[in-house]
Amino acid sequence: MIARIHRFAGIAILAISMLLVTAAQGLGARGKKQVDKPDFTKGDKIPDGASHDWNLGATGLRGWIYTSQTSTTDARQICVTKVDKGSPADGTLAVGDVILGVGGKVFSYDPRTEFGKALTVAESEAGAGNLSLIRWRGGKTDAVVVKLPVLGTYSATAPYDCPKSRRILEQGCKVLAQRMAEPSYSRQNGIPRSLNALALLASGKAEYLPLVKKEAQWAAKFQCGGFQPWYYGYVISLLAEYKMATGDESVLPGMRRLVREAALGQSVVGSWSHGWAEPDGRACAYGMMNAPGIPLTSSLILARKAGVSEAGPAIERSVRLLRFYVGKGCIPYGDHVPWIQNHESNGKNGMASVMFSLLGESKAAEYFSRMGTAAHGAERDYGHTGNFFNILWAMPSISLSGPNATGAWMDEFGAWYFDLARQWDGTFVHQGPPDVKGDKYTGWDCTGVFLLAYAMPLKKIYLTGKGESQVPQISMAEAKSIVEDGGGWTRGDRKSFYDSLTIDQLLARLGNWSPVVRQRVAEALARRKDNVIDRLIGMLDAKDAYARYGACRAIEMQKDRGAPAVAALLKTFRSDDLWLRILSAEALAGIGGPARSAAPEILERLTKSDPKNDPRNMEQRYLSFALFDRKGGLLSKSLTGIDRELLGKAVRAGLKNEDGKARSSLAIVYDQLTFDEIKPLLPAILDAVAERAPSGIMFSDGIRTKGLALLAKHHVAEAMPLCLDILDIERWGKNGRIMGCLKALQSYGGAARPLLPRLLELEKQLANHREAKMLQPHTELLRKIIAKVKADTNPPKLRSIKEL
Repeated sequence: MIARIHRFAGIAILAISMLLVTAAQGLGARGKKQVDKPDFTKGDKIPDGASHDWNLGATGLRGWIYTSQTSTTDARQICVTKVDKGSPADGTLAVGDVILGVGGKVFSYDPRTEFGKALTVAESEAGAGNLSLIRWRGGKTDAVVVKLPVLGTYSATAPYDCPKSRRILEQGCKVLAQRMAEPSYSRQNGIPRSLNALALLASGKAEYLPLVKKEAQWAAKFQCGGFQPWYYGYVISLLAEYKMATGDESVLPGMRRLVREAALGQSVVGSWSHGWAEPDGRACAYGMMNAPGIPLTSSLILARKAGVSEAGPAIERSVRLLRFYVGKGCIPYGDHVPWIQNHESNGKNGMASVMFSLLGESKAAEYFSRMGTAAHGAERDYGHTGNFFNILWAMPSISLSGPNATGAWMDEFGAWYFDLARQWDGTFVHQGPPDVKGDKYTGWDCTGVFLLAYAMPLKKIYLTGKGESQVPQISMAEAKSIVEDGGGWTRGDRKSFYDSLTIDQLLARLGNWSPVVRQRVAEALARRKDNVIDRLIGMLDAKDAYARYGACRAIEMQKDRGAPAVAALLKTFRSDDLWLRILSAEALAGIGGPARSAAPEILERLTKSDPKNDPRNMEQRYLSFALFDRKGGLLSKSLTGIDRELLGKAVRAGLKNEDGKARSSLAIVYDQLTFDEIKPLLPAILDAVAERAPSGIMFSDGIRTKGLALLAKHHVAEAMPLCLDILDIERWGKNGRIMGCLKALQSYGGAARPLLPRLLELEKQLANHREAKMLQPHTELLRKIIAKVKADTNPPKLRSIKEL
């Protein structure tokens, strides 16, 4: 997320512009052009621009592997791109050689995974260090052997009770310490630098403490010109862990300064973004980002344990926000709905499990640890802008559920992945996801990331499990079952496994603990022609909450085929379970027209609040979407038959929701009411224009420009200056906002003459703006407005909202 930046704070502005573009493109849409699959044995070359190659374990090799749909499963060759001098592979392989298989067999399903597993076997006692490869060179195929050091076999509970893991940790720490002692080391990015120091601290070796102290002194003086929330979380964690491990109070002033800055930089709803909050308390840029926010919250908790307690209110605000997502899916990118496509999302579930464990909130920590255990393969291998945080937070999260959880996950994914990333000197590199080009973290030193995973059994610092576990320790059978829950899905094939299951098997899985599994089952059932509605209706009365949740999700996906379930869903909607109410409302919205009779009851519920159990009024925002979302809200096409008094009460309540997207969904009402019907709502509409939502920043302008258009249409006097007051030519999302404001202002004609000085000044600002070219249409419209204001001899009569 933060790219290769901040060796020097001065380049922060450039990095921000790059990140905004990246984030706007979204997950998996980074503009990386797919390439054709080459056959190197026929003379094909690595395609131009396909620069992402892979470290091939402790061999000293790097190799290029074909990727398609962010997967290497279609490849059957590895083209050697680098051979380190003096490494185990030196003299046996050369650049340009092609590896066709391992262990005497050609690659058959995924060269990356197969090579990684072969490394694990070769390093075992049984493998005797012999990595057998099928090498193609100059038209000739040979069997060759690369001799590797024998490290042993991963235990069934690795890294716990595992000599191999211990050897990897000891070797890695030794080489890392040598690297950290070099003068050039200070050029490291602040995040991996902090993690490397934490890894040495987690080793428990006194010999590394002078180096860790030096890094703590650096951290105590840390400053950066942008992206502070990303860095402060890891830097403060280093300081807090160091202070608690050593008792060295010399770092307290620096830690206290960083903690205070972090707390002051938090938004009013408890979130952080790419930078500190704006002066009005709203998140900067395009709003809340949980990937920096959760580690920052954990660091404040650690700082409090270390004796710096000033951030208590900031911790509670953040945790209050994040508690909502427990049991509902992955913690999302920002202030959004839970992510239910995968069991992990940029490491945020792992971050959350550690955070809740530090707080002693066992149920939340257990849930997110389970999600982490289920995330492997394609789910763990990818991430928005890269998989650095997915890999970093895997083991700290999974280990909370105990050695059986880590062992099952390592057996499924971690062992081969970790061994593939480990270089022949014992350090680790960032591999990134299977893409044509490297991700935003290419070149980062990830030695600390992996060594922290291997240091879990030592429990020397809180990040590696110090203190009593807050999460139930699961059996091996439970662990394997959870790992299995994360299977049957790849980015290239999301359907075939679930489509192969019988109806009975699908319905059984609909009661799974995992919201991701339930979602995949619901989608599979929706693809079938089988009539399962009666069975789904029966599940709505199940004793198990997961089954009821799953039934709601499945009925929603059935769309109008779910019509017979309307009465049962309304009964479910009256539950005391907030999440069940939300899911049943979404199911009713999914059914559509046949469920429209439920709208009055949902409207009534939308008007209510529950500060104790739902402090951020999350239910209200979901109900707003269920009723008013343009793509499927129950009232999106017509308000016929809806009591206007009840509707007005709901709209007034919804326009005060702190989420900008929820507020914006209500704009559809503006188009469907007559002027007489909407007059009582105008004060609330005006307030929603004047006061920007404190969260959901990315979507907060929609309801404001829509309200302006409505108020301007009726020449409401109080709205006219707001056309310029909320315009804000520097804030994110300026393109649509400025145009919306100007179009609304255009309706006032000559009545806007008192604003003429401001309009002329705005014209200069737009003309001299750094994005003047993009804003050219806005400038042209503004000039037309200025001309009209000057020439209009019969301006419209303004009406005060108090007179309407």
